[in-house]
Amino acid sequence: MLKKIDRYIISKYLKTFFFTVLLFTMVSVIIDFSSQVDKFVEEACTLEEIVVDYYLAFIPWINGLLFPLFALISVIFFTSRMAYNSEIISILNAGVSFRRMMLPYLVASSLICGLHLFGNHYIIPLGNKSKVDFEHTYIYKNEDKGQTRDVHLLLNRDEAAKTQSKAYIRFYRKRDTSAKDLILEQFVDNRLTVRLKAKKATWIAQKDSINNWRLTDYEIRTFDGDQETMIFGVRKSIDTMLNLYPEDFVYYENDKLTLTTPELNRAIALQKQRGVKTTKSYEIEILRRTAEPITIIIVTLIGMAIASRKVRGGLGLHLALGIALGAVYVFLSKFSTTFATNQSLPPTLAVWMPNLLFTGILAYLIKHAQK
Repeated sequence: MLKKIDRYIISKYLKTFFFTVLLFTMVSVIIDFSSQVDKFVEEACTLEEIVVDYYLAFIPWINGLLFPLFALISVIFFTSRMAYNSEIISILNAGVSFRRMMLPYLVASSLICGLHLFGNHYIIPLGNKSKVDFEHTYIYKNEDKGQTRDVHLLLNRDEAAKTQSKAYIRFYRKRDTSAKDLILEQFVDNRLTVRLKAKKATWIAQKDSINNWRLTDYEIRTFDGDQETMIFGVRKSIDTMLNLYPEDFVYYENDKLTLTTPELNRAIALQKQRGVKTTKSYEIEILRRTAEPITIIIVTLIGMAIASRKVRGGLGLHLALGIALGAVYVFLSKFSTTFATNQSLPPTLAVWMPNLLFTGILAYLIKHAQK
């Protein structure tokens, strides 16, 4: 059961935390606006788009990234004030052990952790959809890294039926969603059964039609044992359904931020089905969304262990230590993620490495904490 002192500490933590969030939100929006205002003026974007599509999504996104730092600063701020006012010493002198005093910190940080966890996996990605679309349209228009030349794709694979379909496109033009020199090959039990060539393929998807591509100047060769059948469509067109979409030729590094975790899992499964091995960034993103909220609990207890001791220098020294630890966490997080992306470390180890290191720091601080 939570006692009066527990509710007192939890209330102080949550009030300080959300005040810190509000303060840093205002600062973040002002800094971002000052850096982007030139592009807002140059581009034909409306005030509604800037406020609703961009900044209403920017606020939860930037806060989601900084929640662990906010938690650390908040805990150090109000706990240091309690230590300065001799409240911590009074609690310990009343017979409350240091570990028992950790309970309200654990409860409050767990509430914030749960909020952050749900936001990371569902709420923030939903908001990021409009933010990222706005950035692609007005800010980072030339950041598309999708492959458009000599593209090889595995369209379908059925392990049970031992069938698979492959596509090769010499050049894809994003402006009018058309492809030149398309080759489709279908295999059954590793034997080529159908080979289709088209000089041009155009995206024609409509709601009332199952066909999504129109092939022009095509040639279809069908193999049945030693028999071969050929169909020529010189200057003719044929509509067909392919597991190929214009989105397959568009890639922005921040696209993964717009997908909820279930959508990321489906995207990973689809890419693996197609034989694409570049799913590591998606896997790292899922791991990050879980690891960062857990960090809130760890840094909360670290901040408590640091700030609960009354020292000369008081709040200023405690905040300096807290900001230094927060900077170390951010550095380690980016450092380990880079190594994971470059395949130098396993994704799980890389993403959780900052938490493991900070857990070691926490164990040391609790062992030597004021009793």
